[in-house]
Amino acid sequence: MNPIAMTVIFVVTLGAFAWSAVRRWRLLMVAAPDRRIALDGDSLAERVRQVLVIALGQEKMPKNERYRLEGIAHIFIFAGFNVLLLNTLLLWGRAYDRDFDFFGLLADGFVVGQLYSFAKEIIAALTVVGSLVFLYDRITKRYPRMTFGAEGMIILGIIITMMLSDFLYVAGRHVIETRALGEAPHWTWHEPIGSAIGLAFGGLSNSTVSVLEHAGFWWHASWVLIFLNLLPYSKHFHIITSMFNVFFQPLEARGKLPDVDDIEGKIEREEPIGVGKIEHLTWKMALDLYTCTECGRCSDNCPAFTTGKKLSPKHLTLALRDHLYDLEEHFLGNAGIEGPKAANAVAPEKHVHGDPPPDAYHRKAEHVDLLPDIVNPEVIWACTTCRACEEQCPVQISYVDKIVEMRRHEIMIKNDFPADFQKAFRGMETNGNPWNLPAMDRGNWATGLDKEGVEVRFLADHLEADVVYWVGCAAEYDDRAKKVARSVAKLLDHAGVDWAVMGSDATCTGDPARRAGNEFLFQTLAQANVETLNGMGVDKKVVITACPHCFNTLKNEYPSFGGKYDVVHHADYLNGLIARGVLKPTKSVEAKVTYHDSCYLGRYNDVYESPRKVLEAIPGVTLVEPAYWNKAKGLCCGAGGAQMWKEEEHGKERVNKKRTLQLLDTGATKIATGCPFCMTMISDGIAGEEKTDTVENLDIAELLDRSIDYSRAVERDAAE
Repeated sequence: MNPIAMTVIFVVTLGAFAWSAVRRWRLLMVAAPDRRIALDGDSLAERVRQVLVIALGQEKMPKNERYRLEGIAHIFIFAGFNVLLLNTLLLWGRAYDRDFDFFGLLADGFVVGQLYSFAKEIIAALTVVGSLVFLYDRITKRYPRMTFGAEGMIILGIIITMMLSDFLYVAGRHVIETRALGEAPHWTWHEPIGSAIGLAFGGLSNSTVSVLEHAGFWWHASWVLIFLNLLPYSKHFHIITSMFNVFFQPLEARGKLPDVDDIEGKIEREEPIGVGKIEHLTWKMALDLYTCTECGRCSDNCPAFTTGKKLSPKHLTLALRDHLYDLEEHFLGNAGIEGPKAANAVAPEKHVHGDPPPDAYHRKAEHVDLLPDIVNPEVIWACTTCRACEEQCPVQISYVDKIVEMRRHEIMIKNDFPADFQKAFRGMETNGNPWNLPAMDRGNWATGLDKEGVEVRFLADHLEADVVYWVGCAAEYDDRAKKVARSVAKLLDHAGVDWAVMGSDATCTGDPARRAGNEFLFQTLAQANVETLNGMGVDKKVVITACPHCFNTLKNEYPSFGGKYDVVHHADYLNGLIARGVLKPTKSVEAKVTYHDSCYLGRYNDVYESPRKVLEAIPGVTLVEPAYWNKAKGLCCGAGGAQMWKEEEHGKERVNKKRTLQLLDTGATKIATGCPFCMTMISDGIAGEEKTDTVENLDIAELLDRSIDYSRAVERDAAE
């Protein structure tokens, strides 16, 4: 081989890649700091574990049955790149020394070298198979979630020919070396494919075989380096960035949004709140943009996208990424070394996600707002914050935080948001609830329970209570949700739990305000609640809530404001009471039941099994699941992300209708929920399908309530 040619290729390709990589790095550093990324000793082990399992172990690739074939195909290709990396280094060494074999370690006559050669050839063959799967998808299936264009086909062509060229090189080398030993080419177990191809070269001259060997060598050895230079300018940049993206993912609770400090001070100093321009993204958010594989799994499972809304998590990411790349010269200058330029660059005309008005194009860089210049406002307001996109993303890209940060900017800085939110905001500000009903009405849900032998005590009068039942605004003001609260109260009382409620001492947790982007209102409510709860010693009690949104906010977001509580969703708590024998479902409830997973209970907090265990404990209940859309794949009801308080964006169909149809397809006679908002949306969906006479929507607590014989004494010796 020619060492001079190899040296020239190294200098040119590695120099070009270094230039590109430095520019991408410097562009990343234009973004804001990210306080969520802490590299302390406690987090380091978990970060390494995540890299090993998700990035290197490819855990999420075949996990979803919908993408299993493609996931396995990707594992083949990923394995090929890793195993053949050593082979590539070997080839580069042989450009300088034809017999280079890593100091005998990979010598043909050494068992380690033979085992590696065998593994390398098998993996290379599987890489070709995996690439052919993706070629087949692009040519024949053409899934709507995928991006089609020349780039994907070219990359697959490069990968396939790189593998085949290695077989060609092995075949040529095998023929020449065996002939040099006076032997005829023959098949060998450790080079099963290369030596088999070599048998076909038996009738060729050494000079012809040598040409083939050199062609295989240079194609593989060179295209690895050329491919490296393509990465920073294509979706395949994730080959480099995905491990870093997984390693640096925030390790906070999934249900926690980024905090905003000193809101009033930032407003006075005219500092940005949220994300209004591309440079307001944190560097980790920008790294997300680099890492998108364009597989489309996020959009494929997005309730907004699948019902025809303008939001596509994938295309939102690509729109932000392309905008960041478009402004590279503005931020870095032509050579990338003179630092940020004066803000006079012009954003080029291109497709904008969500099709904003034509006058959004050709703005000077310093005037380019993400909304509406890059992203149509309908895109961010259509998000239900369900996290289905993040659940399915194989490289741990986050979407909800970016969308909420853009909402924050629209509300806190521009005062521009859907008019429907006005009533909910006003209600939370004045009466402590988004229904804008009198605060003094809290507690009315319990009227008449004393006649059923249930005493509802208020924590202010019963500070020694072991358990605080956080009723939540829905059960305080919504007539349907009040019935759930009554069932929970009866079950707690029957089990002998020493419990109390907050009554008018509580206000809304602020979840709707925070998800809508009104961070100031959320913090006002959170601080008031934390002060009240801590003053009543709730930090030393168990807090039960039947609302996943209250549950998530109290458990995951209040700690930032000094409120650290032992918060349990009623599904977990009731399941525990059943397991300990203090609640005994004995009355049969004959029904085929399907359970709808609340996003804020399931994907946000991994509570999937306890609701099902409660239902399975009820005599007569037959539990059935939607064919695909269940547990972590369950479709959102459409109420999350403050959607409960505004009209849904225009699309092909309403989210709650799509979800209701999925649940009805199970043939269930009862749909169980564990969230008051889900109950509202699913009940509306059942009514819309005119199924109210045959299908009933009940909370798991209501179903359990029907199965309890309250006339029987309860054995409470196991309750402690």
